[in-house]
Amino acid sequence: MKLQEIVRHLKLEVKSGGARLDSEVGRGYVSDLMSDVIANTKKGDLWITLQVHINIIAIASMKELSGIVLIKGRQPESATLEKAKSKNIPILVSELPAFEVAGRLYQLGITGKE
Repeated sequence: MKLQEIVRHLKLEVKSGGARLDSEVGRGYVSDLMSDVIANTKKGDLWITLQVHINIIAIASMKELSGIVLIKGRQPESATLEKAKSKNIPILVSELPAFEVAGRLYQLGITGKE
């Protein structure tokens, strides 16, 4: 499924990376632990987190993730947003908690399985 379809269905706010919304999303992954995301995500995964600091951009770039969904209306720090824009990394914001975002992604056919 394309990231733009997920944005539409989940009513996500696009903060950066709008030019990459045509990217395919492979799986969903929920974690707030950086080492866990590094160890367990794959290229094309959509990362759901409450983390808003600049390190999320380094991880998303290194792992070639399709984007980052920030939960509970959390907004990226200004340095994070600036770095995301420079690297064209999609940062998306949801008012929902992680559990509901993951559930809605699952209903759309996005799972955590390979």
